[in-house]
Amino acid sequence: MTFDVYAVQRDFPVLSQTVHGHPLVYLDNGASAQKPQIVIDTMARFMSDAYANVHRGVHTLSQKATEAFEGVRPIVQRFINAAHEDEIVFTRNTTESINLVAQSWGRANLKKGDEVLITALEHHANIVPWQMLRDALGIVLRVVPVTPEGDVRIEDVRAALSDKTKLVAVAHTSNVLGTVLPIKEIVQAAHDAGALALIDGAQGVCHDASDVQAWDADFFCFSGHKLYGPTGIGVLYGKRALLAEMPPYQGGGDMISSVSFEKTLYKDPPYRFEAGTPAIVEVLGLRAAIEYLSALGMQNIAAHEHALLTYATQKLAAIEGVRIVGQAKHKAAILSFVMDQAHPHDIGTILDRCGVAIRAGHHCAQPLMDHLGIVATARASFGLYNTIEDVDALVAAVTKVQEIFG
Repeated sequence: MTFDVYAVQRDFPVLSQTVHGHPLVYLDNGASAQKPQIVIDTMARFMSDAYANVHRGVHTLSQKATEAFEGVRPIVQRFINAAHEDEIVFTRNTTESINLVAQSWGRANLKKGDEVLITALEHHANIVPWQMLRDALGIVLRVVPVTPEGDVRIEDVRAALSDKTKLVAVAHTSNVLGTVLPIKEIVQAAHDAGALALIDGAQGVCHDASDVQAWDADFFCFSGHKLYGPTGIGVLYGKRALLAEMPPYQGGGDMISSVSFEKTLYKDPPYRFEAGTPAIVEVLGLRAAIEYLSALGMQNIAAHEHALLTYATQKLAAIEGVRIVGQAKHKAAILSFVMDQAHPHDIGTILDRCGVAIRAGHHCAQPLMDHLGIVATARASFGLYNTIEDVDALVAAVTKVQEIFG
């Protein structure tokens, strides 16, 4: 199908507004993406016409809500090409998914001296949970370096592996540099070393197709809000055999088969990991987002965003005093940059006055900033609704920053 970005734009009501007298140019998709009308309508319609709690009620509304809620698992399963729908665990976000693996699988399987391998470009969500395990259990956290261009080389991953490595946990895509890591090769290297592999898909899942079976990933996680869906809903994929051996992460209602004061028996996955009332409305919003993206075609989205990234890279690089941070061979549509005279926060503030929304700061990746020798960057992250005109507005606003700061 032909990808009509201007038709896509009309699906997102927030994009029709002006900011400081300028049409809104939203380039902060790496932090959180906007929502199409179908997601908004789906959630509102369920709350107004069909809301009830799930799994517990015998009345009609509850049964219908449960059917709708559980019908989302196979949608997610197909979207990431998981083998089984019971490999799909609903969480709050990517952060909770990683913490679930750390606190459930990690505490059950790791001991003092075991190693977890990450890279220097990880988001804090894929650093801090493993540091907490390190402090609690005495495991070792090893870090694969990043090249000056922002690449993670598979030979560096292999060199960091040892017979003590039990898990390799890496981002699919860097939220700062846009680097797309060689996931299939990293997973294979982990397995060759006898380790498991966890993929943080928060930044990658929205830019291109994700295939957990092709990668042979053991765990994969992502958030709904970066995928044009609601906040408060995320997904943890885990291979069926692994989830079956993992203890619960939290205790409470709906994750048990029976409870007495002497003993509790837990449900099979995925339910043992979903204690309490779930994010019912948000799960249905996630379905609407996935179906919307699937109808557009992830390959079409990837091609459109790649064209935007190429154009934006050429235009920004031509501005005197601008330095693009991250020149990896394979990048998603994320563009970080710094300017000689202006702090990223000043850049972000001036761009906002021009109607251009970007992110400025360390992007929850302070170790990467330290590695790169910078404090922060300005980051433009493109989405499926962004246009060449949006890039031109970004370039014009950055040029204004240069004029102001000289």
